[in-house]
Amino acid sequence: MPQDDFYAKMRRGMPQLIAQWLELGQDTPERLALLLAETARVTRIGLPETTPDATTLRAWSEAANGEKIPLWAARTATFLLVQMPARPLPHDTDEACAWAYCWLRNHDFASLEAAESALPVHLHDSLADALPAAWQDRCGLRLV
Repeated sequence: MPQDDFYAKMRRGMPQLIAQWLELGQDTPERLALLLAETARVTRIGLPETTPDATTLRAWSEAANGEKIPLWAARTATFLLVQMPARPLPHDTDEACAWAYCWLRNHDFASLEAAESALPVHLHDSLADALPAAWQDRCGLRLV
């Protein structure tokens, strides 16, 4: 029976988050992988040692869970998706947990209320349950 705690849901949602980036990014997988890595470096979301290729990006998007997906990739995909004019939304609870986790990791909020108020309006309903769970997980000082 699969684990049903927040962190397990978040990890299961990471491939879907990467898949959304691949689907909505409007470029070739090779260029989207480059953009993901370069955005991570420029924004200091992460410092990837290497730039993934299209095959790696596709493998991340099709993985059974996010255990082999570097956190910088999911955090950067969230950063880019949140800014898209298309206003993408998570498709299910697991993906919402990944979005919420990455939203909190990408910012330094003093409170859950601050994190909720900074969230783009189109994500309020989709992350209504996941964001408090992500906050509780963050407050538990989980080291990833």
